[in-house]
Amino acid sequence: MNQHTLDLLEYQWIKDNVKEYPLSSLGEELVDRMTPSVDLHIVKKWLLEMDEVVKILEKSESVPIHGLKGIPETVKKLEKNIVLQPKEVSDIEEFLLEGRKLKKFMENFEDYAPLVSSYARSFYELGHVVDQIRKTIRHGKIDDQASPQLERIRKKLRITEGRLKEKLDSILRSPRFSPYLQENILSKRGEAYVIPIKSEHQKHVEGRVVDRSASGMTVFIEPKDVSRLSGDVAQLKGEEEQEEYQILTALSGFILVNLRELHVNVELMGNYDFLFAKGKYSQSINGRGVSLNDHGRIVLIGGRHPQLQDEAVPLDVRVGDDYRGLIITGPNTGGKTVTIKTVGLLTLMVQSGLHIPASENTEMAVFDKILVDIGDGQNIQQSLSTFSSHIKNVIHITREANEKSLVIMDELGAGTDPAEGTGLATAILEKLNEKGATLLATTHYNEIKRFALEHPDFTNGSMAFDIQSLKPLYRLEVGSVGESNAFHIALRLGLNHQMIERAHEVTYGENKEYNPELYRTDTDRTDTGAHGERVPAENPNSRDVARHRKKPSLIKNRMKAQEALEEKFSVGDSVYISSLGRTGIVYQSTDSKGDVGVMVKKKKLTINHKRLRLNIKGEELYPEDYDLDIVFETKENRKKKHQLERKYDPSVTIEYEGGNKK
Repeated sequence: MNQHTLDLLEYQWIKDNVKEYPLSSLGEELVDRMTPSVDLHIVKKWLLEMDEVVKILEKSESVPIHGLKGIPETVKKLEKNIVLQPKEVSDIEEFLLEGRKLKKFMENFEDYAPLVSSYARSFYELGHVVDQIRKTIRHGKIDDQASPQLERIRKKLRITEGRLKEKLDSILRSPRFSPYLQENILSKRGEAYVIPIKSEHQKHVEGRVVDRSASGMTVFIEPKDVSRLSGDVAQLKGEEEQEEYQILTALSGFILVNLRELHVNVELMGNYDFLFAKGKYSQSINGRGVSLNDHGRIVLIGGRHPQLQDEAVPLDVRVGDDYRGLIITGPNTGGKTVTIKTVGLLTLMVQSGLHIPASENTEMAVFDKILVDIGDGQNIQQSLSTFSSHIKNVIHITREANEKSLVIMDELGAGTDPAEGTGLATAILEKLNEKGATLLATTHYNEIKRFALEHPDFTNGSMAFDIQSLKPLYRLEVGSVGESNAFHIALRLGLNHQMIERAHEVTYGENKEYNPELYRTDTDRTDTGAHGERVPAENPNSRDVARHRKKPSLIKNRMKAQEALEEKFSVGDSVYISSLGRTGIVYQSTDSKGDVGVMVKKKKLTINHKRLRLNIKGEELYPEDYDLDIVFETKENRKKKHQLERKYDPSVTIEYEGGNKK
């Protein structure tokens, strides 16, 4: 899978979410290295693992996975023949004991999860290593009985230190020294035992000055009478350190013999951590396993984009049987792009061995390549136009595509003259079909709809739209060509049906009757006058239409009022930009200078209101509670906003275009 595809389908977002669940750094590293496989047998095995892991998690949430803290680093020290410290040896013991627990745990799940539980059999318990460590290390320190020599040295050291303390205690209790003492306490400076003497009496106490107080009023003296004993203690401690080093050297060598087995154990524990991290993520998105094939067949039932989860309308997509290409049409913000991105991302997840949020009986294909063209891909540094960047991507796709490829293309043929764009789109579709690729594409061009209708390898699909409420339903209807929402909206708003019928004839080259009564609610049901004006419905049988017409002066006043209203655009309104010859969506209402913020093809522009004409009001395009941030904000900013809504975090910064921060 090329990185361009992974980036456009936001595969990293999936990895970032899975990465919240590993317990070890090795598990996190395996998530970072996770990538889709193109081998059907490998993907089948991965999904079987996920099925079993989820079964285990449903039975027990407490899986004894070791966090591996410090273990990989300790093993690397062994590889370099570095002598281990007692704490590191204890960590090895704990790791081996935890692995033994995991092995026994998995034995209980052999019936539920035969594949995943079988991996634990490869764990080397290394009981002889555990026994040797226990004989040598106790509570993170070398035990006295680790060797006879160490036991002898430590016994002698304890006796000598006891004599030294007794001697110092006798000095502290002696009437001879009491006048000179600053305090009647014994302390230690470095390895020397000292008594605190008033500085003015320093000459009355024989011994070595080891330290002085910050004020200079106290000197800490090691008395002459204890110097020999202190020397004996220092010598014994040196012997103790030497013997401890010999013991640790021998123990490290004993463990080193089992280096290969330790490597296997660490890798096994990391893989278990990785598997159960994926399983926990699967549970978090209500994921499930799917059937697989390698011939391009996709039967997605009730699929949801992982980022939207319960907020998404369940998606049903079928492609790869009777037809290999699905052409999707529908209104802007109606869900076309989300639909094709959902199919692409869920395919990547499946090929990574992840469960997906979908319903039972879903079947997904394993593709060698997933080739994607979504977004304008504009590169300012290289001064590439939107159209040019699309074409460069299309060239790559048409070269790389084959019968094992999934091709996803958004707004096919957009960015140039409609007639030429239609021609290019048709040629691209034919070429990809010739190569045998499975194809999902979105378009606004009616000619492409007609192409899909007439071509045996293609079918149409449309995003459902409620004509009465003028709101998108975000539901894909495969096999539906999709009606012209522009005509229906115009009719719903009161444009003369004869004009719409004429427009349909010009556009499609066919006659069609548009009945205005089918698109009106009880509250706004009216008749239409001969010149297109709307006539009150309380007298529907009247033939005297003229008596309902407004006086010319009244019509003129209303036109002026309408023009004044159109200068005040609201966020969400669809407007026509005369200078660009295309429509956009208002993201910032008219300011004091008469400038309006308009989003065009995901680019935010500032345009004077005089160059804009109202196309469709925002409330007629979007549901009442529709979150317009989905249209205007980046995914990252939306995520930060939700985070700040839950809890204020001064470290979170939201960046807007133009360098503004919030």
